[in-house]
Amino acid sequence: MRAIKAIVNLAALRHNLAVVRKLAPDTKVLAIVKADAYGHGLLRAASGLEDADGFGVLRLSEALALREAGYSQVLLLLEGVFSIDELHAVAEHGISIVVHNEQQLAMLETRAGELARPVSVFLKMNSGMNRLGFKPGSYQSACRRLQDCPAVADIILMTHFATADDDQGIAEQLAVFNATTAELNNPVSLANSAAILRFPEAYRDWVRPGIMLYGASPVAGSSAASFGLTPAMRFTSEVIAVQTLEAGESLGYGARFTASQTTRIAVVACGYADGYPRHAPNGTPIAIDGQPTQTLGRVSMDMLFADITYLPNAKVGSAVELWGETVSVDAVAEAAGTVGYELLCAVAPRVPFKVIG
Repeated sequence: MRAIKAIVNLAALRHNLAVVRKLAPDTKVLAIVKADAYGHGLLRAASGLEDADGFGVLRLSEALALREAGYSQVLLLLEGVFSIDELHAVAEHGISIVVHNEQQLAMLETRAGELARPVSVFLKMNSGMNRLGFKPGSYQSACRRLQDCPAVADIILMTHFATADDDQGIAEQLAVFNATTAELNNPVSLANSAAILRFPEAYRDWVRPGIMLYGASPVAGSSAASFGLTPAMRFTSEVIAVQTLEAGESLGYGARFTASQTTRIAVVACGYADGYPRHAPNGTPIAIDGQPTQTLGRVSMDMLFADITYLPNAKVGSAVELWGETVSVDAVAEAAGTVGYELLCAVAPRVPFKVIG
């Protein structure tokens, strides 16, 4: 049996939630657990984040799974509903919805008398990201219509920042939001992970942490550890073979690495079918028996290679960390030209998970 596995640390999730609460002590926390909790497993992650005030998900099935598991907190569908059947289901189960377009608003208005109970709404403004939401010019009108709609229990105002993670920041979008909502007295939700870590002025009533809960950084060039975050996933395997290359010999598909000197190579039981990025280049960080080293050669479907020339005790059976405590997922992502979000979400279904903490 292959030794590869992903280990989810519930204590790390609790720690990262505590970081959010310390930064924004007067807000409610909507923990974002979409995409199977960023690859950690929806119900696994929820058990570590059970002290959150609510959970944000993408699909109705995720919200229903949380309700069926006994979670009574606010559950928010981040893209709202797309059919009458979904609208009836959220009303029946007390699930909140984002309303971001005219069709969703009209659905509430026309079906108000049919629902089991009124629905809580997060009304989304397109303040500049140009992805979802009502433009500022129509936002107040949409809010008034929801206030007059019998199908709506309460309204929280929200927007999403496009550049909270870089030098442009949130000032322009925040100014648009503030100006548009100045006459509205509803609760507000603005801050994603990057805004929580960088812009206290965006905290307001609800914050929406995502990637930071899992111990990865939303800010390029700043490590998760620098924000006091702890990785919630360790992706691990073991060495299944050792090869020695002489100078001039090449390694793996495409001969992407050629030795310039005698080089010991560990063959690791992990490949792109397990969720490791195929495009990770020579030099991507990895750890063998807790010692940092680097990958060499092209990642194949089930195996990859690591340099153990200077790790004389490494052998068949040595423990490998693809990412986790010694090697951050952000460092692997940076080497591979992507982001930690993608790597965490991409761990394949064939990888077994273990829960600790």
